[in-house]
Amino acid sequence: MRLAFIIPVRHQDNAKDWSGLKRRLQQTIASIANQTSDDWRAIIVCNHGADLPSLPSKFEVVRVDFPPNLFHDLTPDRDKHLVYDAFRLDKGRRVMAGMIHAKNCDFFMIVDDDDFVSNRIAQFVSKNNSRSGWQVKRGYIWTDGGRLVCINNNFSHYCGTSLILSRNVFDIPNDIRDAEDGYIKDMCGSHVAVVAKINATMPPLDSLPFAGAIYRVGHSGAHSQSGSLMSLVLNAQGPRRFVSALLRLRLITRKIRDEFKLPARSPELKFNAATQTAVAD
Repeated sequence: MRLAFIIPVRHQDNAKDWSGLKRRLQQTIASIANQTSDDWRAIIVCNHGADLPSLPSKFEVVRVDFPPNLFHDLTPDRDKHLVYDAFRLDKGRRVMAGMIHAKNCDFFMIVDDDDFVSNRIAQFVSKNNSRSGWQVKRGYIWTDGGRLVCINNNFSHYCGTSLILSRNVFDIPNDIRDAEDGYIKDMCGSHVAVVAKINATMPPLDSLPFAGAIYRVGHSGAHSQSGSLMSLVLNAQGPRRFVSALLRLRLITRKIRDEFKLPARSPELKFNAATQTAVAD
């Protein structure tokens, strides 16, 4: 296979709402499965005992025994650097376990378990080549159920679902126990650190020539504690940035919804004063 999508899923003890995580994961799975080319496979890496949604063809599961991340949540009493470091190690181990499993794949795309990807990615990778891979510099930001997306031209700075990396970039061991923690954190656990490493020591990443992913923000399971789309716009610092953010807002078109397999918008509930009930709009 040319491309492997790798979806690392946190330990179930680190999920405040597993049913919500499972629902979002199912939508991410549907987005990946929507590819226009068959030249791909997808690997979900999760702990033994994790309850997963039904999987379509071309999806595989790698079960691991990594312990819960004791510093998963960013709380006021914790050093954020310690939390981020622990997160990168936990995520990186899961990503590397997926890479070890994905033998004979030329490229990897790490997909967070709540994001969406363009259905054009597998076909693009199958028809093109890059020594190091591609960076998704243009993408969308979206909040669950929203009618708007925000175009972001610095997408890979914000979202982990933003890199398509060549196998040649990595030193993949036969056994994850042979990999050093520092290497795992930098190369597999941080989408920012790996880009810096590649650009400093290898042929730089190419840019994907289309919007490649949608970053879902503002839900309770977001580790980044991202706010909603509109809160991000309203909190833009300075009038120039605020106007720029407003100009990048777009209504979700049928094309966007079909390309990324966004879920159908849930009907809004409105109160009917005559019947004293809530009804779908």
